[in-house]
Amino acid sequence: MAAAAATALESWQAAAPRKRRSAARRPRRREAAPQSSEAEFESDSGVVLRRIWEAEKDLFISDFWSSALETINRCLTKHLEQLKAPVGSLSDIFGNLRLDSLPDESDVAPDSIPRETLVTGTCHLKCVCYGIGNFATCIIARNQLTFLLLLLEKCQIPRSHCWVYDPLFSQLEIEVLNTLGVTVLSENEEGKRSIRGEPTIFYMLHCGTALYNNLLWSNWSVDALSKMVIIGNSFKGLEERLLARILQKNYPYIAKILKGLEELEFPQTSQYMDIFNDTSVHWFPVQKLEQLSTEIWEFQEEPDYQDCEDLEIIRNKTEDPSATD
Repeated sequence: MAAAAATALESWQAAAPRKRRSAARRPRRREAAPQSSEAEFESDSGVVLRRIWEAEKDLFISDFWSSALETINRCLTKHLEQLKAPVGSLSDIFGNLRLDSLPDESDVAPDSIPRETLVTGTCHLKCVCYGIGNFATCIIARNQLTFLLLLLEKCQIPRSHCWVYDPLFSQLEIEVLNTLGVTVLSENEEGKRSIRGEPTIFYMLHCGTALYNNLLWSNWSVDALSKMVIIGNSFKGLEERLLARILQKNYPYIAKILKGLEELEFPQTSQYMDIFNDTSVHWFPVQKLEQLSTEIWEFQEEPDYQDCEDLEIIRNKTEDPSATD
C-alpha cells in the first residue's frame, strides 16, 4: 500500500498542470478514450486529486471556512438538541474540532484509505450531496466538493456515509469520488430521497428549485423534516425572487414549509463570493412544524412539473425518456 501511494504521489509531481476550463455545467460530449489510456487516466485522476487537495488547503486557512463552520455549528447544535442527543454528542461533533490541523495530502491520494471517524454518541449523521457539478474541470464545483470533504471530517461523518450524485459526472469524476471514499449513487433520484428516520444533512449548492421541492415531498412529515438539515439555496431568496403564485403552483412544498423552518445565511467573502453565494443552512424546528395546519400535511401529491417553464433539473430518463430539462 505504501509503495502504491508513493507511486501515486510521484505521478502527481510528474503531471503537468492543465488549463482550467469554463465553469459551465452543461453536459459536454466526451470523446472516446483510446485503448491504451490506462496510464493517461491514472495521470488525469492524480491531477484532479492534487487540485482538490490544493483547494482544500486554501479553503481550510480562509476566514470564510471558519465563519461558515461557525454558522453550521449554530444550526447543528440546535438541530441535535431537538433530536434529544446526549450532551456528549454535541461536544463529540463540534467540541473537539481539529482546527489547527490540515488533512494530509495522502488523504486524497490514490490507494489511500479515507479517514472515517464515527461520532461517539447515539446521533450518527449521514449526508447526501446533489448537483455538485464537474469538479474535474470547474473550479467552482471543485471548491464546493472541497467544502463537503472538510464538512464531513468536522461533523465526523464517515465518507462512506455520504451519498453523492450529479447526472453530469464523467467517468473520471466517478473514479475520483470512489477514491475519496464517498458513495456515488448510480441512479438519478431527482432529489426524491427519504431519510427513513436517519438524521441527514443534504448538501445541495446552486441546485434547481425542483430538487428542493422533491426532497421536501419525499419527507413530508413533522418527524422526517425535523431530522433534516439542508445546506443550499436560500429559501428566503427563492421566496423573494419568485412570484407567490408561481412558487405555490410549481413548488408547493417549498411554499408551504417557509413558516416551518429556520435559516442561517452563509458568510460572504470576496474570495468565495461566486462559489457560496445565496447559500444558507436550513433546519426545521418541531415547534414550528407542529404549528402548521393539518391541511398542509394532508397534501401529499407528487410533483410532476408538467406546466413548469425553465425547469432547472435533469430528469430521470428511465422515467421520462422525452425529458431533456
